[in-house]
Amino acid sequence: MNTTTPMESARQSAGKVARLEVELRALVLEDGFERRLLADAVEIEKRFAACEPKPDLYGTVVGVKDIISVNGFNTMAGSRLPPKLFESSEASCVTDLKRAGALVLSKTVTTEFAHCDPGPTRNPHNLGNTPGGSSSGSAAGVGAGYFPLALGSQTSGSVIRPAAFCGVFGFKPSFGAIATDGVLLFSPSVDTVGILASELSWIELASSILLEEMAVVGNKDPICAVPSTAYLEQADRAALDTFKDQVDRLRHAGTVVLQVPLLEDAIEVNVRHRILTAAEVALVHCSWYAEHRQLYGPLIAEIIEVGRRIREPDLEKARQGRGTLREQIQETMRKNGVDLWLSPAATGVAPKGLTNTGDPAMNIPWTHAGLPALTIPLARNRGDLPLGLQCVASFGRDADLIHWAKRLHGVLR
Repeated sequence: MNTTTPMESARQSAGKVARLEVELRALVLEDGFERRLLADAVEIEKRFAACEPKPDLYGTVVGVKDIISVNGFNTMAGSRLPPKLFESSEASCVTDLKRAGALVLSKTVTTEFAHCDPGPTRNPHNLGNTPGGSSSGSAAGVGAGYFPLALGSQTSGSVIRPAAFCGVFGFKPSFGAIATDGVLLFSPSVDTVGILASELSWIELASSILLEEMAVVGNKDPICAVPSTAYLEQADRAALDTFKDQVDRLRHAGTVVLQVPLLEDAIEVNVRHRILTAAEVALVHCSWYAEHRQLYGPLIAEIIEVGRRIREPDLEKARQGRGTLREQIQETMRKNGVDLWLSPAATGVAPKGLTNTGDPAMNIPWTHAGLPALTIPLARNRGDLPLGLQCVASFGRDADLIHWAKRLHGVLR
């Protein structure tokens, strides 16, 4: 799909980084960054010299969120803790991209341990606004044109929301669809490796490499649905007005969009999800936190302290709630013939400043249930900040989700 050689791609990306990165700050750049990048490009050209046709991602420059292990790179996780604590074998999702010919530009900035303590990254559409989190650098890097494709991860809304804020496509597949070995997890019960990209075609291509099951089940137009007021009312008025306009345009073009009661208990789902993630991050960080407590940022330290106080029965109840919610959602879909849920991808546009990475309320229920979700970047507000449309499908219908999103994007753009 890439039309340039690895060396040409590397030089183009390095040029953009040289121009923009001093202000954008999306990357975790090592000393000798450009020299290493060009050497990697030479190695890829040698490795695939005799290979015809070239692999799907040959010469494609990619970014990798800095909680995902890559050979030759430290994993810092946006933290002051010693990187040696996080050493592991290269994540298989990275290895799979490399086998397909991808060239890793750099690790990308993450909020500390993929939580809420923000890094220095800015929004490529307005440097005074957040890019979102926790996949901050991956979303901003795609938005700035550093690379067409990047890996992120989602615990609550960490792919879907920054994709919306930065005006790019974001795909959080079904829970477990992409292997998480070599990934520094926050909450193992919900964490999902995701993909951010400049075009849906890149998500489709990367998914065909990273996901085992990618066959499209049907070729019909999707039956879409908008969930209940209690869930949607968590978004601000501008986001809801934009969303209503998007739905009206879809209906005008002939897409069926139903109103279907769902997630009237959205606030309770949010609470249960936060219990689950707080308790699990406390378990993940138990030994590190005991030894290096003074090195943790205030927000990650706060949630670890909360998690340490959560009782095992409450944690187990929260874990069981994932399956219950998934079945409730999918039973509602079956009864009403629904293929896709539609909603705003975030509660509003990217907040001003860099201290608040945004509210994941639009994303939490779907992540908690492990369902695949995708951001379509569509509208801009008066300040030229993007607003995205979130599409959610049934568990395991990842290929259909991408296929249907392409149809909706074709109508809306």
